[in-house]
Amino acid sequence: MQKGIHPENYRLVAFKDMSNDEVFITKSVVDTKETIEVEGTEYPLVKLEISRTSHPFYTGQSKLIDTAGRIDKFKNKYKKFKK
Repeated sequence: MQKGIHPENYRLVAFKDMSNDEVFITKSVVDTKETIEVEGTEYPLVKLEISRTSHPFYTGQSKLIDTAGRIDKFKNKYKKFKK
């Protein structure tokens, strides 16, 4: 294995699924500016739009996720072509 190519700053990081407020903790090197307290311990926080706890493939439930308003933007853009 080559030396000096792998990150040295592995630490526990909390990942929060914003669609269902599920939080899970794992090791990561991701940079974050926010923190969250979980069971009395403070962790760096990474916010996710979707994770294994809310993804339709894993949950078996179909769900429309449109956090950026993409569907409305599309409809407004092509409204003039509708007859």
